[in-house]
Order: sequence, then structure tokens, then C-alpha cells
Amino acid sequence: MDDDNLDTRLLRHAIYVVLIVIALANAVGHIGSIRAADRRTPFLSANDRSRWSTISALVDYGTYEIDQVRRRPGWKSIDMVRHTGRDGKKHYYSSKPTLFPTMLAGQYAVIKAVTGANLESNTFGVARVILVITNVLPFAAFLWLMTCWVERHGETDFGRIFVVAAACFGTLLSPFVLTLNNHLPAAICAFLTMLGVLRIWEDEEAPGWVFAGTGLAAAFTAANELPALSLLVLTTCALLWLQPRRTCIFYLPAVALVAIPFFVTTYIAHGSLRPPYAHRDPSDNWYDYPGSHWTAPRTGVDAGEPSRGKYLLHALIGHHGFFSLTPIWLLSAFGAGTLLTRRELSRRYLGAVTLGLWLVCVVFYTMLRPEIDRNYGGVACGFRWLFWLIPFWLMSLVPAADWVAESRWRRTIALCLLAAAAFSAALPTANPWSHPWPYLLWVGSGR
Repeated sequence: MDDDNLDTRLLRHAIYVVLIVIALANAVGHIGSIRAADRRTPFLSANDRSRWSTISALVDYGTYEIDQVRRRPGWKSIDMVRHTGRDGKKHYYSSKPTLFPTMLAGQYAVIKAVTGANLESNTFGVARVILVITNVLPFAAFLWLMTCWVERHGETDFGRIFVVAAACFGTLLSPFVLTLNNHLPAAICAFLTMLGVLRIWEDEEAPGWVFAGTGLAAAFTAANELPALSLLVLTTCALLWLQPRRTCIFYLPAVALVAIPFFVTTYIAHGSLRPPYAHRDPSDNWYDYPGSHWTAPRTGVDAGEPSRGKYLLHALIGHHGFFSLTPIWLLSAFGAGTLLTRRELSRRYLGAVTLGLWLVCVVFYTMLRPEIDRNYGGVACGFRWLFWLIPFWLMSLVPAADWVAESRWRRTIALCLLAAAAFSAALPTANPWSHPWPYLLWVGSGR
């Protein structure tokens, strides 16, 4: 264990600040320079264009219908559905859940009212301001809170700095700071959920706002990532077991504050309480319309992987591999295992959640999905269905990093793993909606 005197702490804190400032400056710089391939917008894929279309439609036209927005040059997206609107006519809508873009429409409305700028005529300026507010500021808070966690629970200088560096530069969350997406807010809220549960577990006198904040975070995680319903259920059960009365008074109403708007905005947009992805039955298929990408013959990753075994292999250690793209997670798996042996129940909970939810998601997406859905999440820089779990793996990295610090050869290996992870995170900064580098090599080899 390192001698943690005042000078050592001050130096360590200075290193934290430098790492975080560089990470944030890098993110803002990339946001200021990103452009689509056609140079018309700063939107990098059909995925984020779909969300931007809803934001613009709500503020500029007062509707969730994106018929007019999709006609703009550079705005068309394949991530849309078509169904009968309130006027009895067929209209196009974003296929993404409505709550998050509705919230961002509030930002856009303020910007438009104050400056007069709009997303059609001032696309780059308005979009970049929203991206900084929506992505960079929360990412800054995430890095700061993660650093506080590491500083409190880490035991060595090397281990603490290693984990903070990994949070800043070594995960596939970093590229997604540059684009509008659901994975970054889900991951940050998942982290806040875990912090809340651990605070309540360790402090019987935790104030009501901690329960309420945990409820908001857990529910918003689930609103952005379908598999995060598992985290919401697990968190609810844990808090009901720990403090049932205060959970009912503070936590559950906070969950409702997210759940109710989720379903209300969905109903206002689509006339249904079910989000668009739940409308795929042949008798009620909103994805079946003239020119739909989803009914045409699919190629590449969109075609789906016939072999479940091969899909699992590539999702873990292959061209989209959770461990091959971010090999520091091998250390995190070891760290989570050590947490399971700790005396403190809260530490065991963290280890169990890290490994348990990861296993649930892996089994669900690799073993239980039909062939058409075994597509690695489409065109993205990694197996993005697991991105929301990244904060848990960073937290579990702390005990492993402290173990690594005890030996020079362990430190050397760990730094090599971090370098490989940072390489995988740095390559897609031009566009996170691009294939991982091992996949490009795999396709290029003709396999």
C-alpha cells in the first residue's frame, strides 16, 4: 500500500484533474469538428438523425411526426416507423423511445427562443451546443464522481490513477460523448443508481433525496436501455429489503416520475403505450412501409448471425468482443470476483451486480434473440448492448488495479491492456457509429 501523505494525495489529485481536463477538452474539440460524410450536418448515423428529427419536429412543427424533417438534405434516417396518426393519415415517426428526445426538445426550445437559431438553418451551431450540454457536462460529472469513488475505495496510487485513466480514455463510452445516443445517459444513470444503493446500504440515516435520486436514476436507465429493467427490478428489491418504508415514500414516487412521462409521451406520439420496437408483428408492423430498410434483404451485420455459438464468441472475444476491444475488463472480472469475498455486504452486492447483470445481458442478446436480431447492435464501435454496464466494470476494476500495483510485471501487463483499450476507444472518435477495427480486419480478410 502506498504511503498516503498529504503531498502524495495532492499530486494524485493533480493527475486526476489533468486526465479529466484532457478527456473533456478532447470531447469538446471533436464535437466542434464532426461532420457527416455528406458535410451537411454534424449527425453521424441514422441512429442519431432519428433522435434529432424528433427534437426538431417537436419544436419547429409541434408534432412527433417527422414527415417534413426527413425531407431536409442530410436528415433522412432508416430508424423510423410509419403508422396512422391522429388525423387518420399515415405519417413517419422516429423509432426511438420518445422520453429522451422530448426532454432535449426543451433545451432546443430555449436555445431557439433566446437566440433565434434553429436546427434547420443553424444545424451545426445548435446541435453542438446541445451535445455539449447533454453529453459533455454529464460526462464531466461522471468522471468526477468516478474519481471520488476511486479515491475513497482505492488503496494504491497506481491503482487509483490507473482506474481514473481508464474511465477517461479506456472505455467505449468516450466515443459516444460526440453523438446523440441513449447509451451514455443510461451508463451515467446506472452509475448513479449504484452509488445511491451503496450509500443507502452503508448509511442507515441516508436522506430522502438519496432514495429519490436513486429512483430517478434507475428508472431513467431503464427508459433508455431495455435490458436495464433488470437493474430497476434489482434496485427496487434491494431497497425494499434494506429500508421498505423510506423506499415507498421516496424511491417509488421518483420511479413513477420517469415511468409516467415515458408512457405518456409514447402515447401522445404514437397513440399506443407500447414503444415502436414493440410493433413488429405481421398484423401490426410499423417497420413495414414503402422503401423501408427493415423489410428489404439485409447484408453485413444487419443480416444476423446464424450460429449462436459464433455470435457469442465474437461478442465476447471476437471482432465485437467485450473483452477483446476493452481487455482491461479481464482485470475487472477478477476484481468483481474478489468483491464477492469481501466481508461488507455492499461490496458483495457490487460484485454480484457487475457479474450478474452482465451475464443476464449476454445470455439475453446472444442466446435468446432470433437470428435477425443477432447483429451486434448494428453498425457501432462495439457490442453496444453492454455499454450501460461499463461504470460497474470500472468500479470493480479498483481492487484489481490495487492488486496489479503490487508487482512490476503485473503493472506492465495492466498498462498494455489499458493501451489496447484506449486504442479501441480512440479509433472511432471520428464516428462511433462505425464498425470496430477487428471487424474491419475480419471483413477485409474475407472471412
